[in-house]
Amino acid sequence: MDETKIFTTDEIEATLIADTIKEVIEILEERGYNAKNQLVGYLMSGDPGYISSHKEARNKITKFDRTRVLEVLVDSFIK
Repeated sequence: MDETKIFTTDEIEATLIADTIKEVIEILEERGYNAKNQLVGYLMSGDPGYISSHKEARNKITKFDRTRVLEVLVDSFIK
């Protein structure tokens, strides 16, 4: 582990998005929502109303472009 790893901004952003998605899922489930349905609704429609404002979940997920969020999700599935 003595080697220096260089991260690209895309890698850093993808990690931030993945962490945010996990956090938003936890928040939605905490409120009793079906997180999958809520995220799909938001990503398909662009309506942030699908995401609860509880614990700033809506603000957290809407900081990122929806297309980029979808790319991160698909990338995680393909890996």
